[in-house]
Amino acid sequence: QLQASGGGLVQAGGSLRLSCAASGGTFSSYTVGWFRQAPGKEREFVAASAVQNMRTYYDDSVKGRFTISRDKAKNTVDLQMSSLKPEDSAVYYCATGRPIISSISTSSAYYYWGQGTQVTVSS
Repeated sequence: QLQASGGGLVQAGGSLRLSCAASGGTFSSYTVGWFRQAPGKEREFVAASAVQNMRTYYDDSVKGRFTISRDKAKNTVDLQMSSLKPEDSAVYYCATGRPIISSISTSSAYYYWGQGTQVTVSS
C-alpha cells in the first residue's frame, strides 16, 4: 500500500516536499513515479526513479525545479518541489511498477497507486 503525503498550500515561488511511503514492502524492486492531476485535466507524468538503471526522469515542465529521490532508511520516495508555479497545482499521486524505460511516463504502466495529496500554489 502506498501513502502520499506532504501536500499543502504554498505561494508561488515556494517549495514543498512530497513523500511516498510503502507499507508492507519496499521500493527496491520497483520503479516509482509521481503523477499529478488537475481538475478537468488528464493525469500527467511528473517524475520517476527507474529501478533498472537508478536514473531519474522528469517531465519538461518540472525539469530543474523538481527532484525525485529514494530514501532507503525511511523507505520513501520523495519529490522535492521548488520554484512552484500556480500551474503546478494538482493532486499528486505516487505509483510503483516495472515499466520499461520508454513507458516510464505512462500511467498505465504502473501497478500500484497511492491515494494522492493535494498541492495548491497561490499566485
